[in-house]
Amino acid sequence: MRGCGARLVWLLGLGLAWLGPVLGGEEKDVEVVTEEEAEMLSDELGEEDGVLVLHEHNFARALSEHRLLLVEFYAPWCGHCQQLAPAYAEAAAVLRNESSPARLGKVDATAQTALANEFGITSYPTLKLFRDGNRTHPIDYTGHMDMKGIVRWMQRRAGPSATLLQDTDTASTFISSQDLVVIGFFKDLGGEAARAFYEVAMEMVDVPFGVAEATELFQAYGLSADTVCLFKKFDEGRTDFPVDPAQGLDVAELTQLLRAHSLELVMEFTSETSDQIFSAKIPHHMLLFLNKSSSAQLALRDGFRAAAGAFRGEVLFVVVDVDGYGANVLTFFGMTPADAPTLRLVKMKNNRKYRMEQDSFSDTAISTFIQAVLDGKVKPHLLSAVPPEDWDTRAVKVLVGQTFEQVAFDETKNVFVKFYAPWCSHCQAMAAAWEELGERYKDHEDIVIAELDATANEMENITITGFPTLSYFPAGPGRKMVEFKGSRDLETFSKFLENGGMLPEEPPAVPKTPEDSTGTKEQSPPGTGVSRDEL
Repeated sequence: MRGCGARLVWLLGLGLAWLGPVLGGEEKDVEVVTEEEAEMLSDELGEEDGVLVLHEHNFARALSEHRLLLVEFYAPWCGHCQQLAPAYAEAAAVLRNESSPARLGKVDATAQTALANEFGITSYPTLKLFRDGNRTHPIDYTGHMDMKGIVRWMQRRAGPSATLLQDTDTASTFISSQDLVVIGFFKDLGGEAARAFYEVAMEMVDVPFGVAEATELFQAYGLSADTVCLFKKFDEGRTDFPVDPAQGLDVAELTQLLRAHSLELVMEFTSETSDQIFSAKIPHHMLLFLNKSSSAQLALRDGFRAAAGAFRGEVLFVVVDVDGYGANVLTFFGMTPADAPTLRLVKMKNNRKYRMEQDSFSDTAISTFIQAVLDGKVKPHLLSAVPPEDWDTRAVKVLVGQTFEQVAFDETKNVFVKFYAPWCSHCQAMAAAWEELGERYKDHEDIVIAELDATANEMENITITGFPTLSYFPAGPGRKMVEFKGSRDLETFSKFLENGGMLPEEPPAVPKTPEDSTGTKEQSPPGTGVSRDEL
C-alpha cells in the first residue's frame, strides 16, 4: 500500500492526531544481492517477532503453506517502515493467538529486488495480500496502518465478512451490540447483490455487517425487497438503501453512502472524530467556528444543523471549537479565536476555502451560501501573508499571495519560483543553493529568482502538493508554467535557466537514496493540499 497521498484537507499546522505521519511514499533504494548470498538462502520459513521473513527462495513455499498471507515490502532505512514494525508484529501475534489462517510476512525489498520488481514495489511500506497461493493477482492492503486496522482487515478476509442472522432475536441482539451496524436483507444470499454486499463488508472493517434472508426478518423490519439497512444509535436511527432490481448494488456507491450516513449529521472536530471526518471522503466540508464557552455562539448550532440535512453526502457539517481542539487549525484558515463565530466551506479536492460573509447564521442563509459555492458562483478566499518591505530588493524575491500574479506572469521576465514550507527538511537543505542562485542572477534584467511560503499563501489556479515545488514561468504571453525536476544544486539550476527552462539531456544518473538532495519532495498532510511526508 502506498502512502497517502491522498492518504485530509483543511489543516496545515496540525501535525497532531488527525494529521499523523503519512505512511509510504519514500523512494526506493536499490541494493544488489550477490550470488554468494543468494546461494546461502534456502526455502526454510524463518520468523522474526512472529513475522515470516521472506525472500525469493522461500516465497513460493510460504504461499503454498498459508492460505492468507499479508506481506509487507519494506526498506531497512524507511522511517515509516520502522514505525509500522511494532504494530505489524503485534498484529501477527493476535492473529496467531486466534488460530486464524491468516499470517503476516515481510520482504526486505532493497535486498530482494527480484520480488520487488515482480510485484511493482515503488514505495515503502507496501502491503499486499496473497490468497490461496495466487502469486499473479495479490490484493493491495487498504486498511489502517496500525495493529487494530491490520487485524480487522485480515479477520474480514479470513472468515465470513458478514454475520448470518437467522431470527429476530439474533438480529435484535446484533443491532443493539454496537452504535452502528449494517444489515443486508437479501432474498438470495448467493445472488449478485449479496456478493457485492460481502465485498463492501470486507473493506468497511470498522463496522459490523450482518446478512438476513429469512422471511420473518423481512417482515419484522418492514421490508418486501432486497435492502441494505444502516442501524445507528444517533440521528434518525435507521437509513435504508433499497437495491435497484435492474442495476443491482454498486460496490463503490454503496461504500460511499454507508460512510457518509455513518457519521452524525453534524460532527464536532475532536481528536476522537478527526479520523472519521476525513476518511468519509465527503467532497465538501462546511465549518462553523465558535467558542463553546459562549452560550450565544453555541445557540448558532441550531441553524447550522437545520441546514445540514439537505446536503448529506455532499457536504459534511463540522463544528470547530476555537478555544479547544480546533485552535490547532486556525492558522491554516488565517484566523484567530476573535474571528469566531464564522463559517467556511472547504472543497476537499483542491483545498479551496470559501468564506461566508454573513449577517445571519440562519439555516436559509447557510443553505443559500452552500448552494452558491456548489454552483460555482462564489470565488474562493485565498490566504496571503503581508509582503516584507524589501521583498523586491532582495536577491531572492519574497512573494506572497497578493504579489504572486504580477511577478510570476510578468511577460517581460523569466521567473523561477521555489514554493516551500518552513518545516520541510528538503527545502532547508536546498536553501543555500537557492540564495546563491539569486545572487548569481540578481543583475539579469530578464530573470527573477523568487520564493513563496505555500503554507501561508494561496494562488487561485495553482495548487502545491509537495515541497519543495520549483516552477519556471517563462517570459511572453500564455501564462505558461514548467516544473523543474532536476537535482537541487546551483549548477543544475543555472543550466536549467540558461537553457530556457529545460535541462540539457545527460546520461542517466546513478539512483540516490532519499537522504540525497535530488528530486525528493515532502508531501502535504492529507487533506491540506500542502503537507509533509516525514515522521
